[in-house]
Amino acid sequence: MKNTSSVLLFAIYLTIVSCSNSSDYTDNSVADLYPTVTSKFAGKIDLNNLDNYANQTIPAYITKDNTAGNPITNKGATLGRVLFYDTNLSSNNTISCSSCHIQANAFGDIAIASDGVNGATTRHSMRLANSRFSIENKFFWDERAATLEFQTTQPIQNHTEMGFSGTGGDGSISTLIAKLQNIAYYKELFKYTYGSDKITENKIQLALAQFIRSIQSFDSKYDAGRALVANENQNFSNFTAQENLGKNLFLTAPIFDATSSRISGGVGCAACHAAPEFDIDPNTKNNGIIGVLNSIGIDITNTRAPSLRNLAKTDGTLNGPMMHTGNLTSLKNVIGHYGTINLAPKNTNLDPRLAPNGFGQQLNLTPTEVDALVAFLKTLSGTNVYIDSKWSSPF
Repeated sequence: MKNTSSVLLFAIYLTIVSCSNSSDYTDNSVADLYPTVTSKFAGKIDLNNLDNYANQTIPAYITKDNTAGNPITNKGATLGRVLFYDTNLSSNNTISCSSCHIQANAFGDIAIASDGVNGATTRHSMRLANSRFSIENKFFWDERAATLEFQTTQPIQNHTEMGFSGTGGDGSISTLIAKLQNIAYYKELFKYTYGSDKITENKIQLALAQFIRSIQSFDSKYDAGRALVANENQNFSNFTAQENLGKNLFLTAPIFDATSSRISGGVGCAACHAAPEFDIDPNTKNNGIIGVLNSIGIDITNTRAPSLRNLAKTDGTLNGPMMHTGNLTSLKNVIGHYGTINLAPKNTNLDPRLAPNGFGQQLNLTPTEVDALVAFLKTLSGTNVYIDSKWSSPF
């Protein structure tokens, strides 16, 4: 599944890593070689005993992976963690990646729009947990970034978000690199990770992407049940009858009559959000949400979505509103949207699966079925993603 950009990244990555053998120390002297890092991140980062990012357990039934040419390393993800949480990456030292992607919310935001250095974001911040586990390589709601690596520095170079756009009086990415080059802990961390203290945009991209891809969640009730069966179509012994009903509705395709009313089968969510990763089908088009956040007009370019895992915490509290507009504030709202698709004349990019036979989808769900779908979606929530210190702020 490698495309041209991922192959290029891999070649660059191999060149960088081949120069880093000199920093692969295993004795206690390694901390002494990087005194600023050792002091700055005392109790949070131990260079002699890095957190495990590279060899985390992944269930055998998880088969999708968009890592391509940038495999996760403990060093790279550690550097990425520091970059992710550092407000120095914004022009006024107030905003970091973590300002909009908050661990307590599965690396999403409970606000409809997130605050940047020059105003609010124009789309709701997407949850990042399990970003790695998809065959979709493109990122952002409108898929404008060909890989996660390219995505990572786009918010930095956005005037509204982090302010290094190179336009309108902003400094450029080169301005940021010069800024980081003068921070002692970055000189040490880049030397430790890459064998050279020279900072480049590509090195920043590689490290941030490794950290983001390391954020995984496979300790949900769903995972506990899935481990006990041969495939997800079987009833899970740890599920309630309601949860199994919701799972079956989610997985099973609907059968429509001539007027698009569901008469049998399920609701077919898995056509776009296939189990067990529950990420988005790369061929998915617009889902019928065409609004523009805090503005008038329509936007039919949004075709990406985060994983459905950790939509809510285990107590049922949502990790923020849903869709790029943040206009759906409950799981029932989401089900209601897909239950009755209204065909907007100007939406020429609507996914055809939502308009069978040329009519907007009408699922005609019963209250019992809606409640069952909600119950099932809540089984996709884990707990460790919210509390694991290796994904927390090192500052």
